[in-house]
Amino acid sequence: MTRIYLDNNATTPVDPAVREAMLPCLGERFGNPSSNHRFGEAARCAVERARAQVAALLRTEPERLIFTSGGSEANSLAIWSAVMAQPGRRHLIASAVEHPSVLAPLAFLRDRFGFQLDLLPVDREGGIGLDGLARAIRPDTGLVALMGANNETGVCWPVAEIGDLCRERGVFFLCDAVQLAGKAELDLRQLPADYLSLAAHKLHGPKGTGVLFARRTAPVTPLLMGSGQERGLRTGTENVAGIVGFGKACELAAAALAQGHGVTMQTLRDRLEAQIMAAIPDARVNGQEQPRLVNTLNVSFRHASAAAMIQELDERGIAVSAHAACHGGDLDPSHVLRAMAVEEPYLHGTLRISLSRWTTMAEVDAFGALLPGIVAKSRQGFAL
Repeated sequence: MTRIYLDNNATTPVDPAVREAMLPCLGERFGNPSSNHRFGEAARCAVERARAQVAALLRTEPERLIFTSGGSEANSLAIWSAVMAQPGRRHLIASAVEHPSVLAPLAFLRDRFGFQLDLLPVDREGGIGLDGLARAIRPDTGLVALMGANNETGVCWPVAEIGDLCRERGVFFLCDAVQLAGKAELDLRQLPADYLSLAAHKLHGPKGTGVLFARRTAPVTPLLMGSGQERGLRTGTENVAGIVGFGKACELAAAALAQGHGVTMQTLRDRLEAQIMAAIPDARVNGQEQPRLVNTLNVSFRHASAAAMIQELDERGIAVSAHAACHGGDLDPSHVLRAMAVEEPYLHGTLRISLSRWTTMAEVDAFGALLPGIVAKSRQGFAL
């Protein structure tokens, strides 16, 4: 059976070099990093070496990084920290298309504790206006949480300008950069984010490991308390194998970017997009007029069924998705596309196609040749 994996925004396959780096931590180097003997010291050194590798990808100091269980925990830690440090600032800003790991804790603060939450709209291409953000910021605004790149459409926002605006207004800025890492250069010497979150499994690392960058001036209040790991900011025995894998994945991602793999992914993405638009009528690329992640193509087909197309493709050994993996089996239209005012006839026929640096031209061409028939079959069923 054909096996083509095009759902890399959900998760990426673990790089063999990452797996090899992790294996000793699951074998002879099993020590607890908090233990005061050679086994613990070896584990502690491995964690700190990985911290330096992640810091190198972000171009920041290793001590600014806090390892977490993933991007979701990192986002919650940043939100909790900003809120706890500023009890008089009870106004929060995000966008209508943020990841649920940002929207859910903000909604909790609103519904349970009476915080005011403004969700900024996006335009029909998924873009966000800086003027709207500037108008929304108030003297009592405690946090602006805006993603670097959308996990569904791939639309990228001007995070440097957003950060500058927040800094001018004295407001903390959280950038969810989970999808950016490994696909675009990140330089925290230039990017004025107070908090920034990453997840290892989005760049060929292991699941269950993430990191929060917190600038020296950004407060951190731990969600988890206890024995004092991660400088007391995220307690609990470290996931040494996951952290080591994360570090190796960041090292490999930095090398891949330097070697031009991002350009290669964009070339393949554009090739596939051109094939689809030439072969399939009544199709629209969501976010086409905005800067997008080099690997991401979100396309809607009029009067088609995403569920039917995904099932048919899966039976042929090809993996794509309708929207974010966090929605599980839910194939209802995403909140992202609704916020972009995608017309109802297109909403239910949307596919998110996301490449990786391992995707080949042969895979892209095979998928591009197969998809028109899949869409046509779905439309027949939709009409019934």
